[in-house]
Amino acid sequence: MKLPKVSDYMDVEVHTLRPESSIGDAVSFLLDNHVTGAPITTEDGTLVGILSEKDCLQLLAAGDDHDVPRRTVAEYMTQDVQTVPPGMNVYFAAGMFLNTHVRRFPVVTGGKLVGAITRFDILRAIRETLDG
Repeated sequence: MKLPKVSDYMDVEVHTLRPESSIGDAVSFLLDNHVTGAPITTEDGTLVGILSEKDCLQLLAAGDDHDVPRRTVAEYMTQDVQTVPPGMNVYFAAGMFLNTHVRRFPVVTGGKLVGAITRFDILRAIRETLDG
């Protein structure tokens, strides 16, 4: 039996942001696209970070008397991003989700973003296994 891989279930169309984007534009981007976070890539597709809704909460925490800071995504993004390769066994990826608070892992090959796998994607793998 062939073990399912992350590449069998990952999303290949991933909403991304650039590190030089304004943090205000990034908040609008997350809201407009109904996503809770986005990978941050350079123009050539190299993953350099991730911006989550939690990262964005720093805007209000850093503001003084309703003065929201005007900075770039690079100043708020998480740079230490846990990633997975497309060839990883999807069941191993499921186990990784059990040991972290993140909802998605960027899928990376050679430093370049090639997709993302979410908890929801893992549910699809479980359903296929149960349906036999």
